[in-house]
Amino acid sequence: MAFTPLNALNAFLVVGRRRSFAAAANELGISPSALSQSVRQLEARLGVPLLTRTTRSVALTDAGQRLLEQAGPSVEHALEALRTATASAGEVTGRVRLSVPTIAVTTVVTPILVRFAERYPRVEVELRVEDRFVDIVAEGLDAGIRPYESIERDMVQVRLSKPYRFVVVGAPAYLKRRGIPQRPEDLLEHDCLNILMPSSGVRYAWELERGKKTWRIPVRGPLLCLNEPTLISMAEAGLALMYAFEPTVVPHLKRGTLRLVLEPYAARVDGLFLYFPSRAQVSPAFRAFLDVAREVTAERS
Repeated sequence: MAFTPLNALNAFLVVGRRRSFAAAANELGISPSALSQSVRQLEARLGVPLLTRTTRSVALTDAGQRLLEQAGPSVEHALEALRTATASAGEVTGRVRLSVPTIAVTTVVTPILVRFAERYPRVEVELRVEDRFVDIVAEGLDAGIRPYESIERDMVQVRLSKPYRFVVVGAPAYLKRRGIPQRPEDLLEHDCLNILMPSSGVRYAWELERGKKTWRIPVRGPLLCLNEPTLISMAEAGLALMYAFEPTVVPHLKRGTLRLVLEPYAARVDGLFLYFPSRAQVSPAFRAFLDVAREVTAERS
């Protein structure tokens, strides 16, 4: 890659978003060594370090964070303009970058993406499935999907789901062996599948509610995991009770491989929302995605 400030700037921005030279090099179609050299030349030109590199990770310095936040949107819009210039009249091109939680993939994101891909085949969607809290502005993303309670109030919010519940479920074999909990406090005497919070590395305390009263139960059990399909599989096998996003376990409840327990104490949340900065310059590709998301959501209401 020949060095020019704009080439190097774009290379840095991809590394900054990805937090990985290998992933960024793959996206740009160059070798990691060429990418590293380009970023180092940019740092030398600016006279400040932009990245802190270790053998296992890449982190932004304060200067790098400022450059990512200030230059990222402008460079992306310039690249979008170049892609649009080669498109046919009225054709939408470009890339949409999204951060979504695991619980949203099957029930919310998949139906939207299927229709969007059919309608806009020249738009590439970068889907980052992650359950940590994400600063979509700092990481150069177009939007995120999260529960309403997790979204900052200065963001534009578009509803993608109805309100839903988090429920406690168990396999018939487990309930026959260990009994059925009747109160939230009973969970302390049961084996439970622990959820590891990626942002903090701590165990998630199961949240339950009834009327105005709430509980946070520090459950314990034989498995600590974040992957929902694995948790469902272990629950169906009778290993322990599971705390689940209700829409993802409905098929298992209908088949009878899992049963609801403590249903009167199920925690209710306001739903999943697509969110993006209120002052963002929305690209044609993201505008098209937003329109399809609204369309699919309206049909499911």
